[in-house]
Amino acid sequence: MPVFVMLTTLTDEGAKTLKNKPQRIKEVDREITERFGIKILAQYAVMGPYDFVNILEAPDNDTVVKMAIEMNSRGTIRTLTMPAIEIDQLIKDLEELGE
Repeated sequence: MPVFVMLTTLTDEGAKTLKNKPQRIKEVDREITERFGIKILAQYAVMGPYDFVNILEAPDNDTVVKMAIEMNSRGTIRTLTMPAIEIDQLIKDLEELGE
C-alpha cells in the first residue's frame, strides 16, 4: 500500500483539547484506522513549525484526501500530507527511464 507523510500543526483549540485530554491522540488514531482504513506506521511529536510527524499507509490518494479534509474540518489541526516513495522503488523507476 502507498505510504504518506503527514505533518500536523495544532490550532489553539487543538492544543487546549490535547492539554485537557492527551489520550485524544489515540482516539483519533483509532478513528482514522477504523473509518478510513489508514494504518499509522509511526507517529512523533516534534518541535518546530509542525507539532507531529505521522507516517501513514493508505489504500490510495483519495482515501488520504478524505481523511485529511475530515480531520481539518474539525478545526483542531492543520495538515500537510505528501506521498512517500521508498528509495529502492525510486531507483528502479529512474533506471526504467534510462532504458
